[in-house]
Amino acid sequence: MMHKQIVDFLPGDTADRGEFRTECPAGQGRGRARPSVRILLRMLRLERLRADHAPALLAFERENREYFARSISDRGDAYFEEFASLHRARLAEQDAGVCHFHVVMDGQGELAGRVNLVDVEEGDAELGYRIGERAAGRGMATAAVQEVCRLAATEYRLATLTAYTALDNVASMTVLGRNGFTVVADAIVGGRPGLRHRRRLGAEPGCGR
Repeated sequence: MMHKQIVDFLPGDTADRGEFRTECPAGQGRGRARPSVRILLRMLRLERLRADHAPALLAFERENREYFARSISDRGDAYFEEFASLHRARLAEQDAGVCHFHVVMDGQGELAGRVNLVDVEEGDAELGYRIGERAAGRGMATAAVQEVCRLAATEYRLATLTAYTALDNVASMTVLGRNGFTVVADAIVGGRPGLRHRRRLGAEPGCGR
């Protein structure tokens, strides 16, 4: 089953098997002083999805449901009612090597977001992420994407990453640009005009300079 993860600075989520969009809610990151990406990388960490992440992840999705729904389609009540089985399904996909799911932990050890690589095939994967409202506007998305790019190259041995953004999602395009992604084609994203972005892994881009 192919997913199209929409890199939306919104609550998008295509990396969750058909639900993950690359996120950074629109308008995030404006009018607020932010620490450098290098500092954020020392403060946050990505943890590969585990069974024991389920309670915190469900709480995160519930807390941010309204926030995410301002920008993309709501997951619907069924997602929350069936969360336990969906979580197990994600873990099974991860064990099969077709996806790499991660939670983003902040400096206080709280779950601040998600960043996923899905549809792993022939050295390529699709990037998707979502950052919660409490962490919005602090450069967390840029830092999390930078770290998952590092993992993709060094741990998962991937050669390229692909991501999608809607044309009106300037915030997400900015995050991707800071992380070395370039626009390679037009795309339809959630029924809207969008762009397909790609990054060749290897050399570190000058993110957050």
